[in-house]
Amino acid sequence: MRRPRRNRKNSAIRDLVREHEVTVKDLIYPLFLTGGSKVRTEIVSMPGIARFSEDLLLKEIEECMKLGLKIFAPFPNIEEASKDKYATLSYDRNNIYLKAIKKIKKEFPEAILMTDVAMDPYSSDGHDGIVENGEILNDETIDVLGKMALAQADAGADIIGPSDMMDGRIGALRQILDEAGFEKVSIMAYTAKYASAFYGPFRDALNSAPKAGDKKTYQMDPANQAEALIEAELDYLEGADFLMVKPALAYLDVIKLLYDNFEVPIAAYNVSGEYAMVKAAAQNGWLDGEKAMLESLTCIKRAGAKVILSYFAKEFAQLNNSR
Repeated sequence: MRRPRRNRKNSAIRDLVREHEVTVKDLIYPLFLTGGSKVRTEIVSMPGIARFSEDLLLKEIEECMKLGLKIFAPFPNIEEASKDKYATLSYDRNNIYLKAIKKIKKEFPEAILMTDVAMDPYSSDGHDGIVENGEILNDETIDVLGKMALAQADAGADIIGPSDMMDGRIGALRQILDEAGFEKVSIMAYTAKYASAFYGPFRDALNSAPKAGDKKTYQMDPANQAEALIEAELDYLEGADFLMVKPALAYLDVIKLLYDNFEVPIAAYNVSGEYAMVKAAAQNGWLDGEKAMLESLTCIKRAGAKVILSYFAKEFAQLNNSR
């Protein structure tokens, strides 16, 4: 009689037959940058996560690299007074973000940096595009994104992460980067980025929520799956090196769909709200936070994600090193 339980009878056997396992090599750690010096501000809605000024961000990266993490995705918290309608600060070489990227690459040349290409952290409207009469302008926004991507590549970015969901931006950015001599800079497209309720804590961290309206005219409808194939095909043909699904846990079917249909690596963003739910439940004693973290990351990889952006990355690396 066939008994599948024989392959579960002890930990050694379970390890032997395990189909999927997350390692630190699979993870990208998102970090939050803020201005000033010696500043560390805890983000209440993301327990264990903080905003760092550049000096402390460097120390955080050094600590993470000792744990085995190598790839980081910094996001900037920009003061409100510096924002404008056209996000002009985003490509100013003297902004805190570009200066920090240069500093990180100088101090840790072996670190890999994935940068964020979107207007919302710098926009007085809080949207990923230029707003005119309540409408998000697609092609005019791409002009700004091109300047931003070029400035980030020049500062030392290894991977550009367009998170804006404007149509045609991958091809436009690829052309701009190539023509400027940055053909080695990769593009990780936020391909299937859904208009999700799970982004709230991230927007707290960056103070980047829309001042009016929502993002439903450019981010995807959570009800749609086949549409992700259209977005993925366009990004693939336009030159994306990675295709990302965001969020991850509520969209495991979409991760699997892209994995089954495209030969480039699939990435998934285990977003702030997914992180916060586990942390809040664990703090209340409703579940085992460590086990929930491991199960969450494993199911994202099982669905087909080769790359996982997660706020759990450092905690996972610490646990991995303690074993």
